Amino acid sequence: MDAHDSEDPKQSTADMTVFVQNLLQQMQTRFQTMSDSIISKIDEMGSRINELEQSINDLRAEIGVESSPSPVAPVKPKEEELKKEGSA
Repeated sequence: MDAHDSEDPKQSTADMTVFVQNLLQQMQTRFQTMSDSIISKIDEMGSRINELEQSINDLRAEIGVESSPSPVAPVKPKEEELKKEGSA
């Protein structure tokens, strides 16, 4: 048994090294795949946002409000005007 025990730690260490290297390689491959997928989806979202923005601009041009501000922008001035009217 002593001869067998002296070889076992070396083989066990070599097996463990191979196992860890394979595991790390698999993890790296999976992370790379996930990273590529995320970047692809971000690029796709950017393209879709650009298309949406262009469609909105086209619609605005069709109805003739090309130079009007965003509909969200006037909210604050209205609130400020109400405060001014309330204090007058």
